[in-house]
Amino acid sequence: MNDNEFTIPVGKKVILFDGVCNLCNDSVIKVIKNDRKNVFVFSPLQSEIGQKITHQLSINSAKVDSIILYEPNGTYYIKSAAALRVMKEFSGFWKISQIFRILPAAFSDLFYDYIAKNRYKWFGKKDYCMIPTPELEEKFLA
Repeated sequence: MNDNEFTIPVGKKVILFDGVCNLCNDSVIKVIKNDRKNVFVFSPLQSEIGQKITHQLSINSAKVDSIILYEPNGTYYIKSAAALRVMKEFSGFWKISQIFRILPAAFSDLFYDYIAKNRYKWFGKKDYCMIPTPELEEKFLA
């Protein structure tokens, strides 16, 4: 395996997130709690694996102020499209969120971008990426 290759567990979808953002870390915990089908694994954008994935996808992570959902078939989604696709896997009232898929992505991304732009100011920022608890370690790519 060369330096740009990485292994993703079979059948898993990867959520790349801002590992120093408090809102993003809280969102990861929320996804883990609602991921009853055990579909998702996670990696901070700042991590080595996060950098390898964004490099493979030709995404400049410094310019993408967003989560990235990377699917097993090589497809990826950013911003509101990624968030809605993640919530699509949840049950219960989360299914209602899919109504927003009828909106043009440019419109729903306006809301996403506004929150993303202000997330550090509103929710704070850590000095380093979240370290998962032993119970959650298997959900994070190393």
